[in-house]
Amino acid sequence: MHDELIARAQSWHDEDPDPDTRGELAALIKAGDTAELAERFAGTLQFGTAGLRGELGAGPMRMNRSVVIRAAAGLAAYLRDKGRGDGLVVIGYDARHKSADFARDTAAVMIGAGLRAAVLPRPLPTPVLAFAIRHLGAVAGVEVTASHNPPRDNGYKVYLGDGSQIVPPADAEIAAEIDAVASLHDVPRPQDGWEILDDSVLDAYLARTDAVLAAGSPRTARTVYTAMHGVGKDTLLAAFARAGFPAPVLVAEQAEPDPDFPTVAFPNPEEPGAMDLAFAQARATRPDLVIANDPDADRCAAAVADGDGWRMLRGDEVGALLAAHLVRRGVTGTFAESIVSSSLLGRIAEHAGLPYEETLTGFKWIARVEGLRYGYEEALGYCVDPEGVRDKDGITAALLLTELASELKEAGRTLPDLLDDLAVTHGLHATDQLSVRVEDLSVISDAMRRLRERPPTELAGLAVTRAEDLTRGTGSLPPTDGLRYTLDGARVVVRPSGTEPKLKCYLEVVVPVGSHAELPAARARGAELLAAVKRDLSAAAGI
Repeated sequence: MHDELIARAQSWHDEDPDPDTRGELAALIKAGDTAELAERFAGTLQFGTAGLRGELGAGPMRMNRSVVIRAAAGLAAYLRDKGRGDGLVVIGYDARHKSADFARDTAAVMIGAGLRAAVLPRPLPTPVLAFAIRHLGAVAGVEVTASHNPPRDNGYKVYLGDGSQIVPPADAEIAAEIDAVASLHDVPRPQDGWEILDDSVLDAYLARTDAVLAAGSPRTARTVYTAMHGVGKDTLLAAFARAGFPAPVLVAEQAEPDPDFPTVAFPNPEEPGAMDLAFAQARATRPDLVIANDPDADRCAAAVADGDGWRMLRGDEVGALLAAHLVRRGVTGTFAESIVSSSLLGRIAEHAGLPYEETLTGFKWIARVEGLRYGYEEALGYCVDPEGVRDKDGITAALLLTELASELKEAGRTLPDLLDDLAVTHGLHATDQLSVRVEDLSVISDAMRRLRERPPTELAGLAVTRAEDLTRGTGSLPPTDGLRYTLDGARVVVRPSGTEPKLKCYLEVVVPVGSHAELPAARARGAELLAAVKRDLSAAAGI
């Protein structure tokens, strides 16, 4: 076994085109570090919720140039098999370590396979790439990004020509083509031949952002903005300037791209401490709203004044606010969300007489809803212009939310005031998450096994009226690794993360509210129930 492992590692080393990872692997082989080698050669990175994603480093279980070249070759073979072998593949990338290298390798593989390739001119937000696919009539697109993952990670998102991320069976078919790549020496990679796009695609995207706002709407809300060391700043500032909003006050320490993300433990606005610098800026300048993008700017976070401080709005709260805003504007079309998001969206849609759909987790599913007009997911993802970008878009979501804040400001009201109104109309929908980050992935599988073998019959004293193992699928949802519990006045979904080593449990309780005067008591009851559900679920899962 030892000799076989060393031989596999040596073979990978000999093909590796990157001197950094080749040297890293050579050191492991020389040291005889079979434990580390065994982990890196335990399999290959697989397409998850957002394509390939993993830690940078040498070997098939890491993100590196060898893995990316194989992935690109698999995508090219898939496109040829589908009769699109002479089409255009457009490629974008963020500012993480190795992202530009991975984009260049992808372009080279496409040209070598007989396709055409175009690369965005510099690191740009993921939604610009999603827009460019349809705008340029491409047969596929690739975005090199690890979104909000830690600095040591990178990733590879694949879109098809409709501008949506891949779903089964395309992911499995591409994976099979990747597995069929016997050697990197079999993958032609010319040194040139692809196009480097100019700013015309970005200009077209920015022109499209105008469409998300209502003509003549107020544009007075003042904002503080953080790009979280990512690529969103210039695009968001340009979009806000076009719209006529006041220029956002920047969090200077996080404004420029930096792949090391020096001011945050995790470059995710949801993580504790990530917004501290933005809140400090807000306390100094007293804006109407704080806005944050994640590093590739496909997500949008928001915070509002709360007494003398600031509080983050939950993704479900922003999702409901944007939905209410669009309903007030009289939009038509289907509202959609994933199963882990708040059921409040369904109530808003029903009240407005609009169609509503529920999907599996991820915008690769939400974006495919027929007749989609608005889709969101609780993890700060919002699709407000599906005809332009069939994916989550943190730039246009920020524009729409700032328009709403402006309209409320003109009426002497705030975003929390509108949330209060929604609670009185539809009930208080309180949500929370039990999220466990692990080093050992067996902790996740053990927790899922416990819940399947001994499903809870009640949580927080609320009877479980229905327990669903989603691996079997449902009447409207394809199979996925997850569990859903419906309770009397609550809902719980448990699933392993598709992008991080986490077990995620999504909790919601619904408390009836008769009037605005009842809101404080309803919030207290909601918080009490969520805490009890979290406690009981943690015990049942053994986490």
